[in-house]
Amino acid sequence: MADVFKPILIFDSGIGGLTVLREARVLMPERGFIYIADDAGFPYGGWEEEPLKAHILALFERLLATYDPEAVVIACSTAFTLAGADLRARFPDICFIGTVPAIKPAAERTRSGLVSVLATPGTVKRAYTRDLIQSFAARCHVRLVGSENLARMAESYVRGETVADDAVLHEVMPCFIEQDGRRTDIVVLACTHYPFMANVFRRLAPWPVDWIDPAEAIARQARRQVPLVDCALHPDQHDFAVFTSGKPDFSARRLLQGFGLQIADAVTG
Repeated sequence: MADVFKPILIFDSGIGGLTVLREARVLMPERGFIYIADDAGFPYGGWEEEPLKAHILALFERLLATYDPEAVVIACSTAFTLAGADLRARFPDICFIGTVPAIKPAAERTRSGLVSVLATPGTVKRAYTRDLIQSFAARCHVRLVGSENLARMAESYVRGETVADDAVLHEVMPCFIEQDGRRTDIVVLACTHYPFMANVFRRLAPWPVDWIDPAEAIARQARRQVPLVDCALHPDQHDFAVFTSGKPDFSARRLLQGFGLQIADAVTG
């Protein structure tokens, strides 16, 4: 019976994974969640691949030893496409639910055949991403747009800070292309930070497109992987957040409290 009290760990480089947490709570109301924000490593886009992979693996050694979760949702395309296979190999007893760009549903949904993937530079350059395109969107024209700044902007925006329209438009405009009388009609939000700014994107877009939010699909996959247990057994001792820096600022604390999460001490060791 004790196993039903194991938490679900949701991991992201910052606070973008809260979009996934929000959906996961709807589908898994009987489960307790621990949210991990690796703000000490944020943003991942500025890292070289091997140091970042080593950082993620070492961090998970500590996280899994400390919290013993039933499953881990990696709500970060950059982290999962880089280190997901290594995490599964190193920790075979843990169920890892990953985040990958929603290229398959985009290819199924597009009418113009012009699809853009708005992501971090790390996700754009991964072979994993290009394999998804080859497997599921070979008949589409897929433009990969790697933004150096948008994840940071989204963090600022959701904390209540002002983000200039011109700066946002500079990051998203490469997603919009016209070709032979056709226009981009799907933009995949391939970073869980980005949906926080979806309304801004819609307002600034030069024409309407379908912005695909990955959060719901990730949560549905987690629900499929995690057994349903009696709702009466919801573990009250969970539902907290950990910032790896150990120094979340006031706006981050206020945001997390709005999600019903207390702030716990950072994992050390």
